[in-house]
Amino acid sequence: MNELGNKIARKRKDLGLTQNEFAEKMCVTRQTVSRWEAGSVLPDIDKIKDIAEILNVSCDYLLKDEIEQEDNTASSLSPLLEELTGKIVRLTFFENEGDVDLFNTDCRIIAFEGNWMKVEAKTRKGSIEKLIPVSSVLSFEPKQEEE
Repeated sequence: MNELGNKIARKRKDLGLTQNEFAEKMCVTRQTVSRWEAGSVLPDIDKIKDIAEILNVSCDYLLKDEIEQEDNTASSLSPLLEELTGKIVRLTFFENEGDVDLFNTDCRIIAFEGNWMKVEAKTRKGSIEKLIPVSSVLSFEPKQEEE
């Protein structure tokens, strides 16, 4: 079993979820969950955020082998960043790290999860939610709430 699989299995069991229950929440089969936990298959990167959300852990906890225990009591983010939760901002990204969907778009910060942040934005494609690394953001420009 790989470290990611160990972490998924351990947290799933801590929450009292069976593989079937977890699979249902993830919209995958029980066999898929079994393969993730056994390490024979890795979850798609877009499933990692869903796994983290359901297991109430950060993406960093799942993906970094050196993080052995999830500490939900302390945040690695500064209080200043945490104050942005729920606010509308315009994000400026470091060169070559920008998100095409969020370029020149106001977005609402939903939550910070480890070194990641979940944002929602209204684009030409419709309303989207994204998980982006905080390290890719150069600046946050607060915007006025629309009345």
